[in-house]
Amino acid sequence: MGLYQNRIVVKVGTSTLTNEIGQNDLRSYDRLACVLSDVHNMGYEIILVSSGAIAVGANKLQMKTRPTTMRLKQAAAAVGQCSIMFLYDKFFNDYDKAIAQILLNAEDMEVEEKKENLTNTFDSLLEMGIIPVVNENDSVSYTEIESEDRLFGDNDMLSAVVAVLCRAQKLVILSDIDGLYDSDPRLHPCAKLIERITRIDEEVQSLAGGAGSRRGTGGMKTKLQAAKLATSQGIDTVITNGKNPSALYEIINGSSVGTLFVGKRSRTGQRRLK
Repeated sequence: MGLYQNRIVVKVGTSTLTNEIGQNDLRSYDRLACVLSDVHNMGYEIILVSSGAIAVGANKLQMKTRPTTMRLKQAAAAVGQCSIMFLYDKFFNDYDKAIAQILLNAEDMEVEEKKENLTNTFDSLLEMGIIPVVNENDSVSYTEIESEDRLFGDNDMLSAVVAVLCRAQKLVILSDIDGLYDSDPRLHPCAKLIERITRIDEEVQSLAGGAGSRRGTGGMKTKLQAAKLATSQGIDTVITNGKNPSALYEIINGSSVGTLFVGKRSRTGQRRLK
């Protein structure tokens, strides 16, 4: 089965959706909705994978620190999901777009019948011109929250799994950094951005560094894992800064933005168009 040439999965992280004091960054929501709606108007099918439920919920519940117990994390996630979807619905509606919510667990990807049903749901929504908004079901799924080495890692891996499931042409991971550098730019001012990577080997993985920002849980390690999964299925993957979602225009035009991880092509070098 080939990839859908006009199908793009965009992943946005907690650090993009919240400001430095943990409040909702309304300008980020608005800019993101505007760009995705405009790209949708250009004939592309968009799937948005969004993090932030626990952080947003914790803030709304006026928790002074990020919750540490399972019950509080799941409570915060349940509250945060309502806030996030309310904001997405508001801002996408401003640009005349309908959205739908899909909450996933890791187990949903392991049962063939569930995978088939999910694929049918995504396809039906996209055919109707709706933008699915996907998140990990943190209010129910405890395995992801408990794990020290999260499978989905602030939804980085989830976005890759969704891209593979939906046979998207591109996966765009919007992060709090411009892309992958040859050293940590926070520690080394002379660090250089790597614009193109054709193979994610041990040398590339060694550049990942540590954990993510203090508001998110996914660092560069999980983003590289996501890129490795997606590119293995022929899906071009881009990591770029989420504070500038308009970079998506340049990405779909083939310009160099952030770090591009080139999807592996078949022996014929072709990927089927929709």
